[in-house]
Amino acid sequence: MEKLVVHGGYTLRGAVKIAGSKNASLPILAASLLTDEKVVIRHVPDVSDANFMVQIMGQLGASVERSSGTVRVNAQNIHAEATYEQVRKMRASICLMGPLVARMQRCVIPLPGGCVIGDRPVDLHIRAIQALGASVQVERGNLIIEAPNGLTGAVVDLRGDHGPTVLGTDNLMMAAVLAKGTTVIESAAAEPEVVDLANFLIKMGAKIEGAGTRRIVIEGVEKLHGCDYTVIPDRIEAGTFMVAAAMMGDGVTLFNVCREHLETITELLIKCGHSIEFNEKGTSVTIIAGKNPKPGEIKTAPYPGYPTDMQAQMTALFAVTPGISVVKDSIFPQRFMHCSELKRMGADIKVDNGTAVISGVDKLSGAPVMASDLRASAALVLAALKAEGTTEIHRLYHIDRGYENICDKLLGIGAAVERLPDVEE
Repeated sequence: MEKLVVHGGYTLRGAVKIAGSKNASLPILAASLLTDEKVVIRHVPDVSDANFMVQIMGQLGASVERSSGTVRVNAQNIHAEATYEQVRKMRASICLMGPLVARMQRCVIPLPGGCVIGDRPVDLHIRAIQALGASVQVERGNLIIEAPNGLTGAVVDLRGDHGPTVLGTDNLMMAAVLAKGTTVIESAAAEPEVVDLANFLIKMGAKIEGAGTRRIVIEGVEKLHGCDYTVIPDRIEAGTFMVAAAMMGDGVTLFNVCREHLETITELLIKCGHSIEFNEKGTSVTIIAGKNPKPGEIKTAPYPGYPTDMQAQMTALFAVTPGISVVKDSIFPQRFMHCSELKRMGADIKVDNGTAVISGVDKLSGAPVMASDLRASAALVLAALKAEGTTEIHRLYHIDRGYENICDKLLGIGAAVERLPDVEE
């Protein structure tokens, strides 16, 4: 085990190249199992979640080669049974269900693990695959899904208690591309990562319309073919570095971004008094921290609303912004575990019923803190960059799930950080 040691107070300047999207890469990797032809996927981030997915695919029988962000997959001979040991570390492993049932007519997937940020049931995934004609049983913690006669298109509403499900939309879309007839997904997630998966499937020969809207129509085809595809930039990594620059930056430029995907984050940071300038193509952005920052208010919502995956990072910024800010998470109301750790550093935060009220303080102080999930760990890193003194962040494996070479990237823009063995683990 390792910990991240952050020496706070250093001004950030320079450039960071944003990696490919973790949340787009995982279902795209899974979707490569839909064909027996070779697939090349570029700009896959070097993060542990993507590494786990590659490992699981290999254990399912696929030939997977990885080098410099490019993954080459040949799934000519695969089987459809994953083990708990393979999938327990990653919740997104559930997205293997759609492609395996579609291609193999059967799969065994253990109920997934991953980060703990509130109740995220797989009920919608099960209901969706059942709507296409599959039978589902739960035995000894495994989902046993069978469709011996193949899947059949249907109209499926994916509306959940806290809005559309991204992975559920991904799973159903991957299952439906090889189903007989037409599938209509109502209340579909519209996130850029869903659109990226749809574009990948279309390049493989799928017939999909409406990705990026609440209604996706898929006309099943008999076979998909191989392709060469590049994953979109990671908007959450980009947003995290934008917030870092808003806290401590004097000219931080991010390359490989998509302006359209960052609109709500950009609008909020500008409203809070920070300078955000994109290039003409919207593929790079420069951030300078405002001299007179202002408090803000956010309420998370499905895309194009404010992303729940950027809630913790903005809470860290608000903790050192004068005035009172309010953060409400309507998607994962329990996603405030980072707040107790920020309070150890001197933050003034009150959390009640899915809402955090943050009174900005003059300074934070370095302290030993513990990461509880992926985005909470990012918030602690951001707070540590601003804090006086040294902060030790334990359980660093959380941040490695979704941030590629974060230590090197921070060092490259002037932060003082180091990874050390964690003797406390």
